Amino acid sequence: MKINILTIFPEMFAPLRMSMLGRAADNGILEFDITDIRDYTTDKHNRVDDTPYGGGAGMVMQVQPVMDAYDAKGYGGRVIYMSPRGRILSEELARDLAGESEITLLCGHYEGIDQRALDRLGAEEVSIGDYVLTGGELPAMVLVDTVARFIDGVLAGEDSVNDESVYSGLLEYPQYSKPREYGGDEVPEILLSGNHGEIGLWRWEQSLKLTKERRPDLFEKYLKSEPELCKKERAILEKYR
Repeated sequence: MKINILTIFPEMFAPLRMSMLGRAADNGILEFDITDIRDYTTDKHNRVDDTPYGGGAGMVMQVQPVMDAYDAKGYGGRVIYMSPRGRILSEELARDLAGESEITLLCGHYEGIDQRALDRLGAEEVSIGDYVLTGGELPAMVLVDTVARFIDGVLAGEDSVNDESVYSGLLEYPQYSKPREYGGDEVPEILLSGNHGEIGLWRWEQSLKLTKERRPDLFEKYLKSEPELCKKERAILEKYR
């Protein structure tokens, strides 16, 4: 997948070259093309914003540098504008975007971007939550990371995605590693038993318990989905229903 990013702070995207995303880029699974919108302004002071028509506080990013940057780079695919007024980023949307061969992310600042740019680009507005940040760069990185996990080859295997907290329908169970004992706190004995069937049941029960405690909305949704369960799993579920 090719991921294009239009921003006035390209240096903020350095993390995309690290960890799993960086390896995916090195392996040719992902391609990042990051463009500084300021490089395409015609203003002698290198400005990309101006006061809003109709008055009001703040500044608005202008249509000209945004459109010139987009056209000059020959970007294509679905255009996503990171905006608090947009559709909430979800598993469904992330999976949908992961099926694209190219997407373009537009990062706004100040009071937003001139509506004419959004209209010309046919931009889809996407939000990562009901709060406001200083710009679209951090939301864009959240979207990239979320979408990339659904692309074949980015993670070690498909189960790495499907078993994740929330995507599985339940919150993830507690995890433990070495040492076996630390400051008097020991790893649960069941995890040392070697009985993978019982370990699986224990982990599943922990997921049920945590989900009911912390996200009762997800717990109720899980119950309504009527998951296929074995006899032992169903007995455990009845304890928490």
